[in-house]
Parts: sequence; C-alpha cells; structure tokens
Amino acid sequence: MEFVQSADFWIGLMKIVWINIILSGDNAVVIALAARSLPPHQQRKAVFWGSGAAVVLRILLTVVAAKLLELSFLQIIGGCLLLWIGFQLLSDDEEDEGESKTYGSLMAAVRTILIADLVMSLDNVIAVAAAAHGNVVLLVLGLAISIPLVIFGSTLMIKLMERFPVIVLLGAALIGWVGGETIANDAALHGYVAAHPSLHYVAAALGAALVVGAGKFWAYRSRRASAAA
Repeated sequence: MEFVQSADFWIGLMKIVWINIILSGDNAVVIALAARSLPPHQQRKAVFWGSGAAVVLRILLTVVAAKLLELSFLQIIGGCLLLWIGFQLLSDDEEDEGESKTYGSLMAAVRTILIADLVMSLDNVIAVAAAAHGNVVLLVLGLAISIPLVIFGSTLMIKLMERFPVIVLLGAALIGWVGGETIANDAALHGYVAAHPSLHYVAAALGAALVVGAGKFWAYRSRRASAAA
C-alpha cells in the first residue's frame, strides 16, 4: 500500500480528522442530550453505539451527499425534523425537573442520535469527501479516527449538562439553530437566500427561538396540568 507511505495521504488524513473535530461539535451536543435521558449505566452504550453507527452512516452518505443536497425540499424536511428533535429533547428534560427522574430507552436514544446526525451531516460529509479526494481508505480511516473524538466530546457534554443545567437549554437552542440553517440551505430556496444573505441567520435564529420557546411553553403547560390534577 504505497499510498499510505505518501505525504499526501497523511496530510489528507489529518485534514479529515480536523474537519470532523470542527464540524462534529453540534453532533456531540445531540448525542449528549439524547443519552442524558438514560440511566447512568446505559449512557456510555448510547454514546458508543450512537457515535459508531452515525460515523458508518456518514461513510455511506458521503457517496450520495452531493446529489441529495440538490433535491428540493429535502433539507426543509430535515430542518423541520431537527426542530422537532430539539423540542422533544428540551421538553422532556423540563418535564423531569422537580419530579422523580424518569428514564428513556436505549434504542430510542440511539434512534434520535442517528436521525439527527443524518440531517446535520449532509453538509459536513461534502467537506470530508473533498479532503479525501476519492480515496476510500483515507475516508474510512479519517472517520474511524473521529469516533473516539466524538465519544469523548459527548461524554464530556453529559457531565457538563449534569453540573450546569443551562447547557441543556443552550444545546437545544443549537439544534434549533442548525435546523433553521438547514431549512434556509434547501435547494428550493437557494436563489432567494443568495439574494438576501441575512435570511440565513434570520432562519437560524428563528429555529433556535422556536425550539426554546415551544419547549419552555410545553413544559409550563405540563406543570400546570400536573398541579391541577
């Protein structure tokens, strides 16, 4: 395998790992938020299986990502899905405050991680594919190396969320922000957003505000209903 001994190979590998470190911050937040609803002994399993499956999904997605991004309304659907995930994660957390802690299931957490990572990685995998220059070995190695990095980041986020609950709110807002960005990046809206660049940030801010506002309102209604009962 002569290409492994070339400088270009190692430079490309470092590029892919670095891209994943930069672009996987929001994914680590989603993984941490989803795993946080599990019992402590299942949190590591959710982080491991969720991160591993998400990276495998990214490898498969890289082959078709560029074509998928050309489809109209796909990112609008994906962005709305992210807004829903952010709302659910925040409202579930708020409902648990002040009550006995209720835990979710491992499969539900892994499913949430996979769906969110699938939507959030559409743009990311294009950058990774560009750095790989068509070298499949380089692509797989780079993404495989990123697994422990994502796992470490997610585990650290879980601990920080337990210590500083406000991070949960910020994490949900981040998911909403990415959801708004995803909608604005849809192929059907490309011409309009290109003519009005500020709409990209408006959509992202509205997404964050919608997730936080809806999550807080739902939790408030739930607490009032519980108090009335």
